[in-house]
Amino acid sequence: MIHLKQYLNRKLPLWFLTKILLFSPLLLLAQDKQQATDVIKDLPSPYNYQQNEQYKGVEKSTFYLPMRDGNELAIDMWLPKGLKPDTKIPAIVHQTRYWRAPQLRFPFNLFSNGLLGREGKMIEKLIKNGYAFINVDARGSGASPGYRPHPWTADEIKDGAEIVDWIISQNWSNGKVGTAGVSYSGTTAEFLLVNKHPSVKAAVLMFSLFDVYDDNAFPGGVHHQYFTYNWGQANHKLDNNQLPTDKFLAKLMVKGVAPVKGARKKLKKAVRSHKDNLNVHDGAKSVTFRDDPPSSGVIETMDVFSPHKYVEEVNASGAAVYCYSGWFDGPYPHAAIKRYMNLNNPNNKLILGPWGHGGKWNISPHAPGEAGFDALNELLKFFDFHLKGIDTGIQEDAPVHYFTMGAEKWQAASDWPPISNPQNFYFSDHNSLVNTNPNIAEAFDSYKTDTTTGTGYYSRWKALLGMLETPTPYDDRAERDQELLCYTSSPLTEDLEVSGHPIVTLHLSSSATDGSFIVYLEDVAPDGKVHYITEGVLRALHRKTCEPSAAPYKDAVPYRTYKQCDAHPLTPGEVAELTFDLLPTSYQFKKGHSVRIAIACADKDHFKNIYEGEEPTIKVYRSKEYPSGIQLPVVGTTQTMNEGIKE
Repeated sequence: MIHLKQYLNRKLPLWFLTKILLFSPLLLLAQDKQQATDVIKDLPSPYNYQQNEQYKGVEKSTFYLPMRDGNELAIDMWLPKGLKPDTKIPAIVHQTRYWRAPQLRFPFNLFSNGLLGREGKMIEKLIKNGYAFINVDARGSGASPGYRPHPWTADEIKDGAEIVDWIISQNWSNGKVGTAGVSYSGTTAEFLLVNKHPSVKAAVLMFSLFDVYDDNAFPGGVHHQYFTYNWGQANHKLDNNQLPTDKFLAKLMVKGVAPVKGARKKLKKAVRSHKDNLNVHDGAKSVTFRDDPPSSGVIETMDVFSPHKYVEEVNASGAAVYCYSGWFDGPYPHAAIKRYMNLNNPNNKLILGPWGHGGKWNISPHAPGEAGFDALNELLKFFDFHLKGIDTGIQEDAPVHYFTMGAEKWQAASDWPPISNPQNFYFSDHNSLVNTNPNIAEAFDSYKTDTTTGTGYYSRWKALLGMLETPTPYDDRAERDQELLCYTSSPLTEDLEVSGHPIVTLHLSSSATDGSFIVYLEDVAPDGKVHYITEGVLRALHRKTCEPSAAPYKDAVPYRTYKQCDAHPLTPGEVAELTFDLLPTSYQFKKGHSVRIAIACADKDHFKNIYEGEEPTIKVYRSKEYPSGIQLPVVGTTQTMNEGIKE
């Protein structure tokens, strides 16, 4: 693993200054309009929010808001300038643990009203359209005092309800409140709904997790240690009012978190109160199973702060929820889907674009570049309807919109997953991928585990740390595939659309009792260039699945508990079945291209090495008794698929 200081010096300043300090991850979605394949055309429907811009300026006040237990929260309140005393407007609440605002040094502070960069322009437009924007340092972070034993504590959740109580008591409030956020603050917005406050009518939950264990810390049961380590270390710096970077320019511009006006002594006291905040990585190191207690001993399991445990409360809130993610948003597209599948408000929406975490980049391999999608259009279309009662057209939109890469078009659906014809493709001789079940008595391919293999520096996983500074994180994977076990189809005779959740089945044996298995779905172009599409991860120890009726929430894929009671180690030399999902996608393979499945047993760039001692050899079986392969959610006819992939 790269040392934190080295990593921060290389990559963090741009992330930190433009995505955290310059106003929070919520605002990553603000983009200058430009020509791009992901722009709004017919789907989802455009909305002319500019016509509702009534105000010419904005004004800010900052203060501490006392909570029930005497703790205080640092708040920046933004209102339209010139708001008349008798005018009532809704508010958008944003609670962050990444500093609600930076304190800029002289002379940089002379050139800003506090709404910085393109992100600030987006918020300014929101306010000018007749909204209050309430930006909060969450308890135990930024300029807010308190202690954080883990993310999204019960006190932090209760704070949200008191913030809303204060909002609706203001003379400018129309009594309706919305909430929005990206990543951490997206989950904070979701937890605001747990309070079931009747004034909270709508939430836009962007690029955020649903199941803490499976969606982030332990995808497929494998410790995502790159994230937990670096996120924990960066937050430790933030909580101590330090920039998590040694870059000269960053320190020249930013002094620290912005204090509440006239309360510098309180800021110092708040920072002192953060010194014992616990680091998530320290807690994660003791966890293998979902029901393992983190080493801190403060909570029983990490499910205590996982949104999936609070579905009933969110449904009972009555709020409309917009589930918002991108195909390369770490594991979060599946999180957004699970959230949508488990929430029952008929006004809920789901959108999945060709974006990474935060939505800055269009990462479709066929049209990479700056995202052109107007996120503010979607936010205001949703909020104007639910908080102002304006007919924005959102009620006529389909509930689900997703972008199909390759075809480079938006599609609409009445539910998720889209209607498809699941097709099975099998591993066969000469590393081929075919559409007929193998009729061979015994056949397998051997692969020596190589723990030095990885996905690379840029990836969907590192996007969660704000590190994705390129729309082409994967480039050509042909060279990397030489280190992996691959199966490739013959060239397709027709275009092939895959939309939904690919499911892989591996029949394998190993010389070890455990293993991590990573399966990549790739597109091989006629010139040999290989495009990454998606991937799935599973630790063999967690291979046991359960019936859908036993699962704690609805899902479109096989569910496993990851609990100690369901642990199922491998028996060396015996054949075992591993069936698991790849992260969802929507992708069109072009005629003349080939489908490839690539298998690895490690990803040094992201996941913990679980092997002890000698790296094991595995055998992947492809016989009549033990067929291995993948089921693809194909949109199209069986006949076309049978003609498309041949042995």
